[in-house]
Amino acid sequence: MPTHRNNRAPVRVTGTEFASYTEYLVIRTKKRRELRHLTPELEAIVERSGVLDGFMLVSAMHITAAVFVNDNEGGLHEDIWEWLEKVAPFGPDYRHHRTGEDNGDAHLKSMLVHHEVTLPITKGGLDLGTWQEVFYAEFDGMREKRLIVKVSGLAG
Repeated sequence: MPTHRNNRAPVRVTGTEFASYTEYLVIRTKKRRELRHLTPELEAIVERSGVLDGFMLVSAMHITAAVFVNDNEGGLHEDIWEWLEKVAPFGPDYRHHRTGEDNGDAHLKSMLVHHEVTLPITKGGLDLGTWQEVFYAEFDGMREKRLIVKVSGLAG
């Protein structure tokens, strides 16, 4: 049987029914800009969902935050923050600030990183690549924000 990139053989799930499961994560960062590793929390949600084969949607329910998949390496995280600051620097010169806000850069950074990811579930667990981890990026924090996590697929 052929193997795929993750060196696992193809998986066929039978004798199951469709299931859908939703949880909301509440995040309150201590700083305006912060990164939070989500993978362990998401793995626990997959387990609670009972889904064996399907997908997980993780979406920041705010327009100044993002969710992304990448390596859990501190130097890379610093590079990401530096890159985002070059492309959308914090400062007073955004037209959005005419509304009384001061977070124009946070809206643009959210668009660059994006607000959601879809993750595969295989054999009851997240099916991520070797170095892939899931992160929440906050660009305008220090207040409560939510993420929606929806798991859908075949349950045993």
